[in-house]
Amino acid sequence: MSAARLIGTVCGVGNLRPAPGTWGSLAALPLAYVLHMIGGFPLLALATLAAFVAGWWATGVMTAGQEDHDPSEIVIDEVAGQFIAIWAVSYPAWSHGIEVTALWPGWVAGFLLFRLFDITKPGPVGWADRRGDPLGVMLDDVIAGVFAAIGVGILAGISHGVLGL
Repeated sequence: MSAARLIGTVCGVGNLRPAPGTWGSLAALPLAYVLHMIGGFPLLALATLAAFVAGWWATGVMTAGQEDHDPSEIVIDEVAGQFIAIWAVSYPAWSHGIEVTALWPGWVAGFLLFRLFDITKPGPVGWADRRGDPLGVMLDDVIAGVFAAIGVGILAGISHGVLGL
């Protein structure tokens, strides 16, 4: 297996069926947990950047000369986006010395919201997806991850009464 395929499919996770994007998002969760446990939020943020850059490259290699610029087996974009969704859990846990597993509702919400935004592609998520190039493949999931992280923050604020709702 080439390096691009190994990265793009996240060591073959993208070959799982059905719903390879969901499998890629699920695979990101234990990876995010391990990264957070080893180096806290800073390591997760660095790994997100690395996944984005490596994914952009791998997607370009895997789709060169192909009509389909976003084949379903490429799931590194889901990993990068899911990592961003989990920032909303990792950062507060890291900055306040909270055990990251104590924030388990945020993990669930981050996963579900990320999948919702990745599948429905609202607004700028759809714009990025329609680019039809390797950057668009990565950006739609990054934007979906940002939307999910914001959603997790809003839900946490509601849950903890911070937003007064």
